[in-house]
Amino acid sequence: MRMIPSTPSDSASSHDNSPQAMMPFVVMVKPISSACNMRCGYCYYLEAGNEKTSSFTMKEEVLDLFIQKYIRESPGPVVSFTWHGGEPTLAGIPFYEKAIALQEKYLKDRPDLECWNNLQTNGLLLDDDWCSFLSAHHFDVGVSIDGNKLCHDYYRKDAAGNDTYERTVQAIERLKKAGIRPDLLCTVNSETAKRGKEVYRSLRDLGTGWMQFIPIVVRKDGSVTADSVTPEAYGAFLKDVFFEWFYHDLGRTEVQLFSETALALTGKKPNLCWMAPTCGNVLIVEKDGGIYSCDHFVDPRHRIGSVQQDSFQTLLSTDPQKSFGLSKKTSLPKECLDCPWLSLCGGGCLKDREGKYYLCDGLKAYFDYAVIRLKRAMQLSAEKIPSPQIQSMVIQEERARYQHVGRNDLCPCGSGLKFKFCCQKRVP
Repeated sequence: MRMIPSTPSDSASSHDNSPQAMMPFVVMVKPISSACNMRCGYCYYLEAGNEKTSSFTMKEEVLDLFIQKYIRESPGPVVSFTWHGGEPTLAGIPFYEKAIALQEKYLKDRPDLECWNNLQTNGLLLDDDWCSFLSAHHFDVGVSIDGNKLCHDYYRKDAAGNDTYERTVQAIERLKKAGIRPDLLCTVNSETAKRGKEVYRSLRDLGTGWMQFIPIVVRKDGSVTADSVTPEAYGAFLKDVFFEWFYHDLGRTEVQLFSETALALTGKKPNLCWMAPTCGNVLIVEKDGGIYSCDHFVDPRHRIGSVQQDSFQTLLSTDPQKSFGLSKKTSLPKECLDCPWLSLCGGGCLKDREGKYYLCDGLKAYFDYAVIRLKRAMQLSAEKIPSPQIQSMVIQEERARYQHVGRNDLCPCGSGLKFKFCCQKRVP
């Protein structure tokens, strides 16, 4: 059932098109839907997309209409195009050349805007031609890589069942050679969760300066799959990664979750949708032009319209989409409402909520460990103390915090475990 008004909503007079009156939103576009040259064991999208529809790649008329409407209805000052999949490089360079040309065409009517392009890729097709094109047109690039070779190749096989780690690393090096420092996107699954320190160090040593960790929670037949991360393992992983980053690379490497946590601690709204109190302003456009509520809800129930028939601004303000976004806040259980960390996690992602967020206990463990240390670093930074000196000071303070704790004492972090089984390994 389509959650859209019964009458078309693409009338320019149906709402105020002035930038001041427009709702802010972003779009993730899937020009090849879920078609992919890999078969990752934990992929949630391969069966959800519509890659078997009439054409393999988004038709030019759909692309044209999408870009025209997105630019026309964006409040600006930046229009963010995130090209996703599946594997979006399967659309080919000519497709993106056309997209760039259309952006330039429609920006002429909106001189107050600029376009930003981001390509999320597994990297297997990124040869020198691709890297030159992406560099010439100032694309930001996110490359999926699950830490080290052992973890990456466990689940991330190509369509023929072959390992992909070495090819992914080669793609990252080509991008760097072309002047692009890609974001590294690492999943936290049942394998990577076991090796937080090794995973973090492998990503750091690739030298791009930025990484993000995406937890894998896949449900099948009512149960969480074996490749998913457990709440306990997720918390331990985040603490291990935070320790390595905080005491070795503070000020030199950025980790998305840690940056977003620091942002939330200042009272600002996080950029990550799952950490925000409400959602619903990150729309999905599929290759057939269908518009969906969210990347994790590409299904008939959450198909709210199409670029052929509807206005983005009108769809954002429909009752179904507003209810979808607000449900993140209105459906929270009492346990969440009473939690001191709610302002940081926003209740987690709707995809993984049945009552409270599935990974809640893991996030609590991370916040319990990381927040006190982040606050101290932020305090010292506000005093204009350089990062290397901050690092030295927090290391000394951390050692002093545990100097009187015995191996067999209960860990001060509140886990209920003996110190030797908990935070002893995290004392710098």
